[in-house]
Amino acid sequence: MKITLLGAGAWGSALAIGAARSGSGHQVTLWARDGALLQSLRDSGQNARYLPGFDLPADLQLSGGALAALPQQLADQDLVVLAAPMAGLRGLLDALRGLNVPVAWLCKGFEADSGLLGHEVLAQVAPSLRAGVLSGPSFAQEVASAQPTALVAASAHAAVRDALVAAFHSRSLRVYANDDVVGVEVGGAVKNVLAIATGLCDGMQLGLNARAALITRGLAEMTRLGLALGARTDTFMGLSGLGDLVLTATGDLSRNRRVGLGLARGQTLAQVLAELGHVAEGVYCARTVVQRAGQLGVDMPIARCVVAVLDAQLTPEQAVASLMGRGPTAELPAQS
Repeated sequence: MKITLLGAGAWGSALAIGAARSGSGHQVTLWARDGALLQSLRDSGQNARYLPGFDLPADLQLSGGALAALPQQLADQDLVVLAAPMAGLRGLLDALRGLNVPVAWLCKGFEADSGLLGHEVLAQVAPSLRAGVLSGPSFAQEVASAQPTALVAASAHAAVRDALVAAFHSRSLRVYANDDVVGVEVGGAVKNVLAIATGLCDGMQLGLNARAALITRGLAEMTRLGLALGARTDTFMGLSGLGDLVLTATGDLSRNRRVGLGLARGQTLAQVLAELGHVAEGVYCARTVVQRAGQLGVDMPIARCVVAVLDAQLTPEQAVASLMGRGPTAELPAQS
């Protein structure tokens, strides 16, 4: 297959390394918009800025250039993967709107200005594209080092799902197909907010009981929002729901978890983000999650408390008191 990944951050670089490994048979290109980064990749043979310590395969092609030139450059590809953060998705989709090639994005979250998920941005900008999303529990460093990982390829188009499986399924990376794009995207977005909450919980040393309760009730919040947006329940029991939530909420490589840990130590949000040095999507989409939930009449008390802590309206201790002081309720809706 001919595969191009647009965006040379940690995740795009890790997937490019995996797809271009010896024996894959794929022709893989990693595209960087930043000319200085592109030159660094060529000179060092590594992505020292975003994924240090991992050599780029000798067969991996490196390219760059203007967005306007992309449709012509990509016309002969079998798959194009958008490896930009959520803030860059709209511009890339707009640049590719006439492309007749399967496209998938990797970003997780809601667009800050519009409050839309990726598939909703697609519907506005490039509705004719055959597109989808590749998501699931995954840290870039572990994928780059070929540690066992499982992802989910979600699209309404079988050709997109099949292309993602063919491109990335390997001995170290399993890719499962799913047609519930809404569920996969909601899981990928909301788990980042819940990971901040779990970081707060662990940073305050509230214990393993509290962590388990928070993750479980967070999954319930995620599912309620997803169902209100048209997702299927079973998707949240899968890789992009429960799987990604557990990884991001408990893994030491999770940037969103580290945000919660820093806030629990008494740091300001600005201090935490400066120390982090990378994007933590949960910080940017937490307010949108709560806003979308409010518009749909969906109760998300954990997410609301995260927003209040991020906005310095509540201390972590006050947020815990707020959650624990809520009135009793049934765990599951009554069966009719």
